[in-house]
Amino acid sequence: MAAKTSPNELCCPPEPAQPELSLQTLEGAEADEELAKLAKAIGHPARVRILRMLSRKEARVCSQIVDELPLAQSTVSEHLRILKEAGLVRSTQDGLRVGYCINFDGLRRLKALVSIV
Repeated sequence: MAAKTSPNELCCPPEPAQPELSLQTLEGAEADEELAKLAKAIGHPARVRILRMLSRKEARVCSQIVDELPLAQSTVSEHLRILKEAGLVRSTQDGLRVGYCINFDGLRRLKALVSIV
């Protein structure tokens, strides 16, 4: 029988270094659309709370997040899907277990886009 993998072992490998954000990549129609998409992704209090949990650099599986929120597992899964689709959360799968962690590059991008509004 295989040993259980902790959430921190599940997720997530270190992120590769990203190039510095330039003003050119932070302005224009594409940047505006990206900011709107990111704003929509964090537009629900539960998603903000999930991001705060994960930003403590603690990988979590969905059931651990469900234990901390007054929401059904299916609802938490949907919130995680939205955050992942927006590039704010990453995941790693090990069999049936999926570990979730913050995507710090996605958060940096969000902060940069908001800062020039």
